Amino acid sequence: MSAPRIAVLVGSLRKASINRRLAHALERLAADRATFVHVEIGDLPLYNQDDDDAPTAQVVRLRDTVRDSDAVLFVTPEYNRSVPGVLKNAIDHGSRPYGQSVWAGKPAGVLGASIGSIGSALAQQHLRNILAYLDMPTLGQPEVFLHVKDGVFDDDGGFGKASRDFMQGWLDAYLAWIARHGGPSRD
Repeated sequence: MSAPRIAVLVGSLRKASINRRLAHALERLAADRATFVHVEIGDLPLYNQDDDDAPTAQVVRLRDTVRDSDAVLFVTPEYNRSVPGVLKNAIDHGSRPYGQSVWAGKPAGVLGASIGSIGSALAQQHLRNILAYLDMPTLGQPEVFLHVKDGVFDDDGGFGKASRDFMQGWLDAYLAWIARHGGPSRD
């Protein structure tokens, strides 16, 4: 079986985002076992149903990237105890027009990082509710509510000694989840 192609959506637009750092560290950990395709969501217009019949190039890019992927990884911070608006906007664009959702059936992984001790737990719970409605089989265990402190990341952009084994376990479970729920659609 070929390596799965994973669309990665990071719910933070900040260049120095710790969640973007988390996504890139996971990608490094996966090495050749998966292909990560980072999806730009910061340039999407606000979702408006009036635009369903004439989506912008950015919306078409989002839909095509997700449609051409085997799975989706959501890496999200927590804003005001929920999902960041930019991430919800991307999800809304991909789910419309009604009946043409690009999300349906795609195995999902949800994780997040924060300098706070609950590590994006409430945002992840809200996101899981949304993904259940969108018919995305979502890995339930293990969960990752990463509390970012010294030692979580190393100086080279990977995981530090304090988190590497835990994150390897999560990644192994997620790749097995993808294989169990469809795996690579391209050969």
